[in-house]
Amino acid sequence: MADGFIPLEYTEYTIAEMQQRAASFYDDVRRRRTVRDFSDRAVPRQVIEQCIASAGTAPSGANQQPWHFVAVSDASVKHRIREAAEAEERAFYSGKASEEWLSALEPLGTDAQKPFLDTAPWLIAIFGESYGVAEDGSQVKHYYVQESVGIATGMLITALHHAGLAALTHTPSPMGFLNTVLGRPSNERPFLLLVAGYPSDDAQVPDIARKPLEGISSFV
Repeated sequence: MADGFIPLEYTEYTIAEMQQRAASFYDDVRRRRTVRDFSDRAVPRQVIEQCIASAGTAPSGANQQPWHFVAVSDASVKHRIREAAEAEERAFYSGKASEEWLSALEPLGTDAQKPFLDTAPWLIAIFGESYGVAEDGSQVKHYYVQESVGIATGMLITALHHAGLAALTHTPSPMGFLNTVLGRPSNERPFLLLVAGYPSDDAQVPDIARKPLEGISSFV
């Protein structure tokens, strides 16, 4: 065995088992919906920790794992994030966004008010590290940061759903206020703010459909 390598942990399934597992997974994740109506019901920190740990298993460029997740449950910090996010959202809806963009958002019923940032028990701010910092303080170049953090974020969303929680991807622009509020260093750029918790009892989602398999894939 080559130095620096270890045996792969791999479980092989029969074709029937693979088909069943693939179908079962699809049946689960197809129920996932973006939620904006959250309950303030508490979610144990251990659940969030496990979901973030799952996200941390994502592949990344040169295995540099250029991500950092800040999980926020403190009510005062969540409110500071809401105030800053809504300031950016008001600017977006009142002039920064094109009419075309606003028209595309209209069926989703979104506006500048983001009460879920206060209500949901957890906000997870996801940062991409533009470069790492070695023990001697020197910079370590990171590769494919956006792609790597995007994959990890997708795994985090799926992990939260698998655990029985709802989530919302929130991307006020710009998001530099997250560095300030959360005390993150300048080499980290906010990628996305993920809202997580139980949906409210009266939660509703837009009546929209996803593209069918033939609309998103080709087999050659």
